[in-house]
Amino acid sequence: MSTARAAEAPTGHPGKAIYDRTCAACHDNPEATRSPSLQALQAMRYQTIEYALTQGKMQAQAAALSAKERATLVEFLVGQQAADDSWIARFMCPADRRTPDLSATPVITGFGFDNHNHRHLTAAQTGLHTADFANLELAWAIGFPKAANMRSQAAVVGSTLFYPVPELSTLFAIDVSGKPCIQWTYVHESPLRTSPAYGELPDKRKVLVFSDLSSNVHMVDATTGKGLWRTPVGLFRFSLTTGTPVIHKDRVYAPISQYEISVGGNDNHECCITHGAVTALDATTGAKIWTAHTMEDAKPVRDRGDGKMLLGPSGAPIWNSPAIDEKRNVLYVGTGEATSEPAAPTTDAILAIDLKDGSIRWSYQATANDIFLSGCFGEKKGLNCPKDAVPRDVDFGASMVLAKRSDGSDILLAGQKSGTLWALDPDKGTVEWRQDFGEGSPLGGIHWGIAYDGERVYAPINRPYGRGVTGDQKPGIHAVKVDNGDVLWTFAAEPQCDGDREKRVRNCTTNIGLSAAPAVIDGAVVAGGLDGILRVLDAKTGAVLFKFDTAQPFDAINGVKATGGSIDSASIFAGHGYLFVNSGYGQFGQTPGNVLLAFRPKAKK
Repeated sequence: MSTARAAEAPTGHPGKAIYDRTCAACHDNPEATRSPSLQALQAMRYQTIEYALTQGKMQAQAAALSAKERATLVEFLVGQQAADDSWIARFMCPADRRTPDLSATPVITGFGFDNHNHRHLTAAQTGLHTADFANLELAWAIGFPKAANMRSQAAVVGSTLFYPVPELSTLFAIDVSGKPCIQWTYVHESPLRTSPAYGELPDKRKVLVFSDLSSNVHMVDATTGKGLWRTPVGLFRFSLTTGTPVIHKDRVYAPISQYEISVGGNDNHECCITHGAVTALDATTGAKIWTAHTMEDAKPVRDRGDGKMLLGPSGAPIWNSPAIDEKRNVLYVGTGEATSEPAAPTTDAILAIDLKDGSIRWSYQATANDIFLSGCFGEKKGLNCPKDAVPRDVDFGASMVLAKRSDGSDILLAGQKSGTLWALDPDKGTVEWRQDFGEGSPLGGIHWGIAYDGERVYAPINRPYGRGVTGDQKPGIHAVKVDNGDVLWTFAAEPQCDGDREKRVRNCTTNIGLSAAPAVIDGAVVAGGLDGILRVLDAKTGAVLFKFDTAQPFDAINGVKATGGSIDSASIFAGHGYLFVNSGYGQFGQTPGNVLLAFRPKAKK
């Protein structure tokens, strides 16, 4: 943790001893353990940490704590005072603006903006032209109290943003037609997880669908904010929903990930049984129709060496949003690493799944025998750690993109954390071309997403990280010709640590990767850095059209103290004449923050 922040921690608090004993090994080394730093924990809500300790990812680590010890620990981290959400009532729209106008053609309907995951918007859709980006200014900022991870983008219809703030457990309908205001809120008892998808049911109702941290899929009426149904889709105790569900015709397709990777390295854990899947739900009722599993259920494999059995196969989580191929009647997803032996052939793979029955049409494995558990590095190996593997953790985290080449033929694009951009034949699953941008790492390579504009695919590259990294991987973004994989231009990110940025941005000189999913708007590519720098590049040349430092305090229009940080995950979207950017992501040793920023072209004088 940073020296400056450590000095602020209440060292005399009785909860510090509990933190040092139970938490510090991971949270004081967030880059290595991929945990929130102490700084990020201190920015969170009491309810967020309590949920993690009792129902979420930290149950195993907190199992030995009494209720009193747990309460003391949480109080040490965030204090006793509850987050003040009274701003919501003050920020509600007047009566004549309370109901979203859903008559317009939707601008963003899911993670990939459309069901092919192009992450490309036209000037007509957004009201933003390429020439506007050199003339942007900050229009307004909205802060969200006691939030540290701004991970989710909005669905956009007309002037309404359907915008989730996971740590507030709230989905907001925000009208931006004038001074921004809230039209309705949907509040759930557990934190939310994914971005929302927008669509229309067979009975013409306009709806939103998204998932929470407890692996429930929610459907909400987009006009009123009323919940319509909620379906649990988790398969195992350690299941997780990270990828945005997709609405297609009369079904919802929900990807299922896992976090057993985070606990499997513990000798006390019976490792490992969790695997990924996609579940199809009836869009009207939420009833399950089929589940496509990435592998068979785990069975005993061998004695770990202490008389207890190692279980496998496990892994192949799916934490990206499906791409829908209406012509072939399939969806495409990418999977992650194995978490125990034997590594199934569907790990680190691209899958084509039949929309009708969930059968796997074809599978292409990019990296074999990638068995990875957090905590399995170093000289001391735990009993669950793989004995003979290639522990790279090079998932397909980016959503698949169904694209077209200049001759009109279809091609499937995929970005992998190995640093490789893949192009496959969507009928056969065979490789058409590949382009390697370094050796990747557990945090990318290509991390959360890629974008495509009809001619070029844009692949952002995150920072090098992990053992064996040579430095050949350069953080930045590459424009690649979709026809053949030729690199057309490259933008290389450089540290920007002038002034007080070295204090504001954690590990300013090295946290410069581009991990967040980019967006293409008209002829401009928008990308955000882990150092909080927002950049807009010319799609044809890579020239920088606009740059803005988001890792700073802002005067929020809702009266909440607002500070930006790292830009990561799904944070860049647009509509109604605005470019929207989340700033703040406290995972993986990055800089937390709690702000939604809106940019627009400066008014002509």
